[in-house]
Amino acid sequence: MPHTQVQAHPLLTRLICHHHAQWLDFDNLAAWLAGQAGDHVLLFAGDPVAFPESLDVAVILPELQKVSAARHKPFGIAVAVPENAQALAETYGSRRWPTLMFFRDGQYVSTLSGMHDWTDYLDLLAQALDKPVSRPPTIGIPVVSANAAVSPCH
Repeated sequence: MPHTQVQAHPLLTRLICHHHAQWLDFDNLAAWLAGQAGDHVLLFAGDPVAFPESLDVAVILPELQKVSAARHKPFGIAVAVPENAQALAETYGSRRWPTLMFFRDGQYVSTLSGMHDWTDYLDLLAQALDKPVSRPPTIGIPVVSANAAVSPCH
């Protein structure tokens, strides 16, 4: 999606224009995932009025990218289109803002939500980039067997 078609805060748009990030929504998510090689971070910023720390994360993310690349753990950046961010985040079980969602070779790895101190970010980033791919968490109803009283297994 061209950046001229997305209405977003200038700090989010700056990620697209100056840091080679890409806007993502339901229309291009599958293609983005299929075209990935290596690690990528998807920023779910939400409404910067409701979640002002999202703008802090938008400023910090390129700095984290630089540090990570210097440590031989480069990652690409994408930004969820603000008008679709909530619904897109919920498909991955995320409801906190802001959220950095990590992917490797098109597969979900981990989620890092909220604002953190710089040293904590560095540690959490390194941990996320070292994790194996996994099944994304989802929001839903727990599966319980109809025979739960008979068997502890489901």
